[in-house]
Amino acid sequence: MKHVRTAPVMVSALLAGVLFGFGLAWSTMVRPEAILSFLLLHDMGLLLVMGGAAGTVMLAYRLLPRWFAQPLFGLGWARHPSPFNRRIVAGAALFGVGWGLSGVCPGPALAGLGVGNWPLLWVVGGILLGAWIEGRFFEKD
Repeated sequence: MKHVRTAPVMVSALLAGVLFGFGLAWSTMVRPEAILSFLLLHDMGLLLVMGGAAGTVMLAYRLLPRWFAQPLFGLGWARHPSPFNRRIVAGAALFGVGWGLSGVCPGPALAGLGVGNWPLLWVVGGILLGAWIEGRFFEKD
């Protein structure tokens, strides 16, 4: 059985995370007021950010497996379909309501801490608490 080289994987994950956080900070997605302004349809600039990200991911998922026989640090390309059930719908609804009320998504919350937006510590604490509750008290389907 092949093994994934852990050091290169960790370094590439770190670099990808730094790039992702930089992009979130540059696009102002680390500011809850910018998100709420978008959700209230006052500032549609973030639509370009989300559209650009979705387009990039779509192209990467379509083209990279054609261009490379296997991932740079992985064992191979694979699909991982997610089930569509009531837990997914309930979780998506909770995520959307929380995002709409707070203007904060998990990725931008962590990136916001990186730019010194310390009130987001409450959001990160809530995210961690919710993840712990889900993992502790709800059985897997």
